Amino acid sequence: MIVWLGGTYGAGKTTTARELTALLPGARVFDTEEVGAVLQGILRDQWPGNFQHWPMWRGLVVETARQVLAYTGGTLVVPQTVLSERYWDEIETGFRAAGIPVRHFVLHADEATLRTRIAGDEAPESATAGPWRLRHLDEYARALEWLRTRATVIDTASLTPAGTAARIARAVAA
Repeated sequence: MIVWLGGTYGAGKTTTARELTALLPGARVFDTEEVGAVLQGILRDQWPGNFQHWPMWRGLVVETARQVLAYTGGTLVVPQTVLSERYWDEIETGFRAAGIPVRHFVLHADEATLRTRIAGDEAPESATAGPWRLRHLDEYARALEWLRTRATVIDTASLTPAGTAARIARAVAA
């Protein structure tokens, strides 16, 4: 199965994904940004500004997940923001066609909490990532309308990543 962790940029998806893999037997993280990095290396001269805009990224995410799950079984935990409903439709339809069940969760916090978390991120890439994450808060707020109808939204404002992972693990097991 796929456990897809969405939410805005800087919401804690990657940290929660690592915590979650420790709670789900046979789970591993599938960082779909690595698929984007491969494409970016190949298509340097055709950079669309976001690798998700390449239709082949969406197809390769599905096919890579299918191949990995066929090889390993278990669960893939995917920490990836997808704010385009059309792109999510393509990905979800691809998983369904491949017979892969998907549980989609959105890690959500109010804007003030997100701004505090982004400002407090001490990772080396945060100097450039922080402003980029802040610029996408409005886009996330608009996408939240469709995300609420297509995913389980978890308010993480008062949860640690471990607490969020525990809540998701319980939901997946139910």
